[in-house]
Amino acid sequence: MGNTQPPVVKRSLFSWVFANNAKYQILLVVIIMVTVFARVLPLEMQKRIVNQAISLRKIDLLLRYCSIYIVAVVTASGLKFLINILQTLIAQRATAEMRKELYRHLLTLPLNFFRKTQQGTIVNALAAELALPGNFVGMAVAVPVSNILTLVAFAGYLFWLNPLLAAVSLSIYPAVIFLIPLLQKRVNRANKQRIDKARVMSSKVAETVSGIHEIQSNGSFGIESRKFDRIVEQLYKIRVRWSLFRFGIKSTNNFFVSLGPFLIFILGGYLAIRGQLALGSLVAFLSAQEKLYDPWKELIEFYQVYQDGSVSYNRTMKLFDIEPEHVLEPEGREPYTFKGAIDVKNLSFATETGIRLLRDVTFSLKPGEHLAVVGFSGSGKSTLAQCIGQLYKYNDGNLLIDGHEVSQLTKRDIVNNVGFVAQSPFIFTGTIEENLLYSSAARFDGQGEIDPALLPDRDDRIEVLQQTGIFVDVLRFGLNTILSRDENPELVEQIIRVRRNLQEDFGEQLSEYVEFYRSDQYLFYSSIAENLFFGTPNREDLQVENLPRNPYFLDFLKQAELSMPLMGLGAELCRQIVDILGNLPPDEIFFEQSPISPDEIETYKALSGRLKQARLHRLPPEDQEKLLGLALRFIPGKHKMVALPKLLRELIMEGRSIFREAIQKDLPGAVTFYQESEYIYSQTILNNIFFGKMKTATSHAQEKINQSIIQVLIGEDMLETIIEIGMQFHVGSSGDRLSGGQRQKLAVARVFLKAPPVLIMDEATSALDNKSQFRIQNLLDTRWKGRHTLISVIHRLDTIKKYDKIIVLKAGKIGEMGTYEELMEKRGMLYELTGGKR
Repeated sequence: MGNTQPPVVKRSLFSWVFANNAKYQILLVVIIMVTVFARVLPLEMQKRIVNQAISLRKIDLLLRYCSIYIVAVVTASGLKFLINILQTLIAQRATAEMRKELYRHLLTLPLNFFRKTQQGTIVNALAAELALPGNFVGMAVAVPVSNILTLVAFAGYLFWLNPLLAAVSLSIYPAVIFLIPLLQKRVNRANKQRIDKARVMSSKVAETVSGIHEIQSNGSFGIESRKFDRIVEQLYKIRVRWSLFRFGIKSTNNFFVSLGPFLIFILGGYLAIRGQLALGSLVAFLSAQEKLYDPWKELIEFYQVYQDGSVSYNRTMKLFDIEPEHVLEPEGREPYTFKGAIDVKNLSFATETGIRLLRDVTFSLKPGEHLAVVGFSGSGKSTLAQCIGQLYKYNDGNLLIDGHEVSQLTKRDIVNNVGFVAQSPFIFTGTIEENLLYSSAARFDGQGEIDPALLPDRDDRIEVLQQTGIFVDVLRFGLNTILSRDENPELVEQIIRVRRNLQEDFGEQLSEYVEFYRSDQYLFYSSIAENLFFGTPNREDLQVENLPRNPYFLDFLKQAELSMPLMGLGAELCRQIVDILGNLPPDEIFFEQSPISPDEIETYKALSGRLKQARLHRLPPEDQEKLLGLALRFIPGKHKMVALPKLLRELIMEGRSIFREAIQKDLPGAVTFYQESEYIYSQTILNNIFFGKMKTATSHAQEKINQSIIQVLIGEDMLETIIEIGMQFHVGSSGDRLSGGQRQKLAVARVFLKAPPVLIMDEATSALDNKSQFRIQNLLDTRWKGRHTLISVIHRLDTIKKYDKIIVLKAGKIGEMGTYEELMEKRGMLYELTGGKR
């Protein structure tokens, strides 16, 4: 059954007032009617208190009327609070629904829309511009109903008290009703300009963030700042004008409303003096007239919110008012399941500006055949791939998959049967696993939660990680995970068993690459602080950066006679590093073997100068603190500019046992000491398996270590567990914690896991090294050929020899087509592209 609801961009602002909110709006009306009565009642009580209780000197009437008065005031206040809560609930529900519906629509828009529209404009429209319309929806029933009823009730009460005085006091409102719409037109005009300019500013910020690399590499800070300054100045002037007109409306309203009491005092005072109006009635009249201001002011504000919200809503919907190029879901049938036969006949594609990117392209593929698309730059290779994948809608010709015209297929038909890997694939914020399952999950996406049983199981996920070469990366992510203390205790016990097995089976082989923790040995690849602790601190004040200021630790150093030797080491480090690195550029590469970072070098240069003028014990405390901190983070195996004196090494080893004994007594639990039978929760799974630290990060060492660890993990049946942990690694914003090669491998892995009948790869391995490219190409040649149809845009021509067909594009047309051997024999375009190399 088709959805009769109009597209979100065609809905009016008022259509959201009762959508999913009808019961709340009805409840609001009921509460408002009670509230209005509760607000009018105190006015009558004022009159009776003055005319009856006070005039007749009756205490019982005074108490009765005062009680009714306070109950009515409290009731009205409580109900007003409840009305505000319901208004807020309705407003936020409406805003959330608008955003969700508009976002769903946004996802279906043609790619060309996103190429023409700045990211900042889209973000600003969804994030900011729908807030005002949402607020209006929250107010749409409550504010007019509440305030109009209140005005009618108060006005009726005024006429009941004195018709003449009521008519005079209400005579000012028609003038206000006439003037305010005139001013509001100017407000609307300025508001439209404000929205448009705010979009321009948002787009400029988004462009700056996207192009920050170019800005910084060119040093074009002034150029970009001036561009942004001009936009901000224009927005500033528009906002000032917009605000002035808004304040003009408020000032006009306030002026006319303030005339009310003046008229009442003149006429009402005259009538009271003449005895034609009771004093209590005059008091009630003044109170009622004053209370008229609040609903009137709220109605004026509501009118402004409606106008601003209407402008913002219409601007936003107009921006996205574009039809999707393809129907999303099939009606009356299940999605097609294709075998993968592709027929392209006279296919042409031109941009909106009339530039023809494809001209009369014709070819056909049987199910399971592989096609390589090659050609000169700008020849239309990617355009062809995107037309087949329904990302572009071609203008002329036919493109058939199993006899079905691609332009007439639904998105669901394409999603279920076609996989696409782009040259620069996008990795979504989230985990490795979420990205890996992304394409597979999309096949079962019915706008609801996806049943995990429908998704590929663990074995399939691990297999595809191995096939694409990202398995080792995921393993490393898992091994570099730090477990919390409430993690699975069985996993911790398994890791400790793996630790023992690794050292028994591979300890001697790995000793060249790993420094194992030994309580009777100095650890050259750990800092001096770690050597003293022989463990990891559990308190913030015992972290290495805080130790030079920690009184307990400083007392220990004095008792162990380590204070001056460590400061002496710090001074030697300072002098040597400043002499060697002091005049070099502050680049990380020069400071890899230094405990001083590039941004600290100037500080230590100044300290080095002071060391020439004063002995260590005469240096100010802050200088001594810096030298001590430098020594404590010194790692002899890494920071090779200065050697660790043998005497100091022996003192540190003696201090290790003294420190352990003292801190266990004085501060129990402050440090977790290294023990072969205990898990170290502050360190990674890898370091816990090693029970040590790596000496080198070379690829050869890493490969040896990986092989050893994998063998031990397989022996303990833990490899899959570590891989599962690794798949929970968060890839960062848009995958920025992954390298370009890792992102591309992950993109290939997710489409391989989906295993569609038709696979399109648009230079999908361009960021990979030769070994990784060969791995994936070999997999395509052996596992995919004959089973899945492949269209691959190729950038490396040495990988195309085994393809069933090759087409060479030039200026959007097929220049030649055939097998590799046929085209090389012709000595045509392919021969030219390869330089004649077979």
